[in-house]
Amino acid sequence: MVAFSYRMPAGIPGEVNRINSAKIEAQIVTPAGTTGAPSQYGLAMVVDNTGGNVGNMRVASTADTAIYGFLVRPFPTGASQDQLGTSTPPASGIVDILRSGYMLLKLGGVTAAAKGGQVYIYTTTTDANNPVIGGIAAATSTSAIALPNAIFMGPADTSNFVEIAFNI
Repeated sequence: MVAFSYRMPAGIPGEVNRINSAKIEAQIVTPAGTTGAPSQYGLAMVVDNTGGNVGNMRVASTADTAIYGFLVRPFPTGASQDQLGTSTPPASGIVDILRSGYMLLKLGGVTAAAKGGQVYIYTTTTDANNPVIGGIAAATSTSAIALPNAIFMGPADTSNFVEIAFNI
């Protein structure tokens, strides 16, 4: 169990907040072994054209701007209680995808987010300054795409969790 000494984080990556305005739909995740499965909650998802399922940005390129939504972290997950923010999404089966609404995500990169700022999605392998593939950042690079209809709702907290509005 995690103990918070001073302040709780703003949220958990993949957590939907302002639920009254959220549009969430169930989708089948790409099974492991074909092209891979999502590695964590809160990642940008694309349609896997080989099977019509959804998958994370693991094989996308900067030419792929068709972000389908974000992988939602259900609560509670699994048969036992797990620590928030440490769960691994299922490798196959049904998952929830945020198509429109507000979500808390882990901000990557070295640039701070600002209210109303553009959200960028990383599409290639990571380095020390980039988040995971499909993660978000507040600055563009050669390996990032701008996410249309998405903005930051304010700066990140001390744990680098930030709220975005997507396709509102």
